[in-house]
Amino acid sequence: MADVAHATGVSSMTVSRAFKDDASVSKQTRDRIREAADALGYVIDSTASGLSSRKTGFVAVIIPSVSNANFADTLRGLTEGLRETNLQILLGYSDYDVKEEERLVELFLRRRPEAVIVTGGTHTDRCRRFLVNAGVPVVEMWDLPHEPIDQVIGFSNAQAGRLMVQHFVERGYERIGFIGGDTSRDARGADRRAGFLQALCDSGLEATRLVAFGTPPITMREGARAMKQMLSQWPNTQAVMCVSDLSAFGAMTECQRSGLRVPEDMAIGGFGSYDLSEHAIPAITTIDVGARNIGRQAAMRIVALLSSTSQGNWEPMQIEPELIVRHSS
Repeated sequence: MADVAHATGVSSMTVSRAFKDDASVSKQTRDRIREAADALGYVIDSTASGLSSRKTGFVAVIIPSVSNANFADTLRGLTEGLRETNLQILLGYSDYDVKEEERLVELFLRRRPEAVIVTGGTHTDRCRRFLVNAGVPVVEMWDLPHEPIDQVIGFSNAQAGRLMVQHFVERGYERIGFIGGDTSRDARGADRRAGFLQALCDSGLEATRLVAFGTPPITMREGARAMKQMLSQWPNTQAVMCVSDLSAFGAMTECQRSGLRVPEDMAIGGFGSYDLSEHAIPAITTIDVGARNIGRQAAMRIVALLSSTSQGNWEPMQIEPELIVRHSS
């Protein structure tokens, strides 16, 4: 700031006021200061103003995976929703581990974020205490927790599982299986499987064809290996729901390697509405939950809550999963 002041022949205080659009600084002087700042590559240090205002200007966001296209879309929506504000995202990656989420929440809260956004409604007791007592808006997204901490932008993962089973049953399939990963690390995947199993029971169908293969996030590789195990253990299976579109694509390639036609010999459904599922051959039937919109809505909720004009009670925003039927089923 002293360098900019020296270059323009003004005081450091005038430089500071120019960057705050203080009315006491003329437009001509402000433009001259900012031109000098650009030439010097100067970026204003917000630390001091943050100390006085007690505002850090960032929103802490924790997601389970940085490689999952759904969460990438959610981050895109969050970024779009915050673009016109002075808020920035500080991102943490929990790797589907609630203990790691707890560690990240504690670290982020030490930096006093303006708000905290977490994925899902399953947390350790200690993490939940951190969030309840954070003193800032907290958003749980991608889930509908039974005991919300604060704000919720999510959907029923169990309903997603039920939708796929209903579709398979309507198509006349009776021997239906599920492919997923380690459910102890993926509460949302576990909920999808629970909804799947309940829908089978409600339809009077066998609910035993379950393969859990690999540690989340489940990739195409795990999907292929899980389908191989499914075919070995239950060779007469007619249809399979996979916990994600990636695992569904892997399962479909394993069917093709085994000489099975999709969907004539094996119907396959996924979850997440990835671009991959739309352009696969055959295109994969999937469940779309509007990942990008979840991010946008979470950002809008945060901005509204941080606004001094925000009033009233905020109800959980429930998003309805949508079945997208394609050629794989």
